[in-house]
Amino acid sequence: MLTPVVDEDGAPFWEYAARGELRVQACAAPDCGELRFPPRPCCPHCRSFDSEWRLMSGRGRIWSYVLPHPPLLPEYAAQAPYNAVLVELLDDPRIRLVGNVVAAPDAPLNSLDPARLRIGAPVRVAFTEVDGVTVPRWLLERA
Repeated sequence: MLTPVVDEDGAPFWEYAARGELRVQACAAPDCGELRFPPRPCCPHCRSFDSEWRLMSGRGRIWSYVLPHPPLLPEYAAQAPYNAVLVELLDDPRIRLVGNVVAAPDAPLNSLDPARLRIGAPVRVAFTEVDGVTVPRWLLERA
């Protein structure tokens, strides 16, 4: 399986994920405070280089999803069919994270019946380690 590439701007995201925390970069300028994702050195709202990492609730809604079909990258072909989702965070719907909805944190990518996915379905974050990197995944919540 492919793992994320950790760069300098995003490294804190992955460090917090390894602790089981979903944190998003925020501007630390006194008059701004805007959340931003993906992480970057400068605030796109006020141009400040001051930032902090805010703890999120870990809850969101499925904003969009796809069910990839062949041809697939070899690392994923054996796991098809699986889903790739875009989750908007309840803390700030402008923040959207890509991931997978699974039946349990350590379950395979194809562990959830695709028929259970719906736009707007409530989800919560769960973390699992993949090849030495802790990644966020999503679990369906009962609506």
